[in-house]
Amino acid sequence: MITIYDIAEKSGVSAMTVSRVINNTGRISEATRKRVKKVMEELHYIPNSMARSLVLQKTKILSLLITDITNPFYTTIARGAEDAALRAGYRLLFANSDEDYAKEKDYVDMMLSTRVDGVLFAPTGDRSFENLQQLQKHNIPFVVLDREIPGIEADVVLGDSKEGARKLVEHLIALGHRRIAMINGSPDVSTARLRYTGYREAHLLNGLTVEDSLVAHFNYRDFHDESALDELIHHEDPPTAIFAANNMLAVGVIQALRKRGLQVPGDLSVVCFDDFGHADSINPFLTVASQPAYQFGALGMQLLIERIEGDLTQENRKMILPSELLIRSSTQALA
Repeated sequence: MITIYDIAEKSGVSAMTVSRVINNTGRISEATRKRVKKVMEELHYIPNSMARSLVLQKTKILSLLITDITNPFYTTIARGAEDAALRAGYRLLFANSDEDYAKEKDYVDMMLSTRVDGVLFAPTGDRSFENLQQLQKHNIPFVVLDREIPGIEADVVLGDSKEGARKLVEHLIALGHRRIAMINGSPDVSTARLRYTGYREAHLLNGLTVEDSLVAHFNYRDFHDESALDELIHHEDPPTAIFAANNMLAVGVIQALRKRGLQVPGDLSVVCFDDFGHADSINPFLTVASQPAYQFGALGMQLLIERIEGDLTQENRKMILPSELLIRSSTQALA
């Protein structure tokens, strides 16, 4: 293995000078710097990143923690975050919590032991407060993505969940639907609360009553209890449309409806929050409130790098990105 002492001997300088060239510290003439770098290239020397991080107190490694790698919304976020990190000279570690607080905690412990410079953090829910506190305790900068956590002061990048939900439900109301069910995420997730608020506002603004019996809560990651759908279908006054609070829930709902011989939109209209990425452009079907997922990741990473390289004491920033209503073939006017 080539060491800095080998570089120093061939360059005719001290090991300390080689170290300063590698870490870009200290006062060194440009001629010496070029000579040392040339020898490093000739010997194919690769600096020890861990040793370098101890000198600079920086690893140039960031982490992105998302809640569901199978969800196209989060995979597109990851692309935006990675592109922004690489442009700024950082490497990116990916972590996926599967909407599981315990798994999220394990990843936070890993981030602390790896000494990452910062974290772009999509929380599993309100309980993530404790994991974010751990990052704060160890002075690891972070930006919160997609979901707010009560009591955590940080830069955040959010979508307009309330407004997007309201637009989806108002679209259904404009088609003549008055009995609209909601398949929502867990109440301890901020986006689920906001999307329910938008659902409720759309009803109230149009003189409709919100019925608790038409609202069911699940883990955002999957639609795992089809009995709730059966209760809706066999309700004494069943819904004619369903609003799924995210794309993964929508897929589960449509699959369950088809298993029961029900067609979308022939028997029930379905809308959902979040699109399906590039795959949906091939055969667009679901009416959605589409969020700019790539911008979520890129903007969140930009804010994180600014925190790391700039003033950590500046006022926290809150970015809210709008959604776009995309009307497709999963909805139709009520006969």
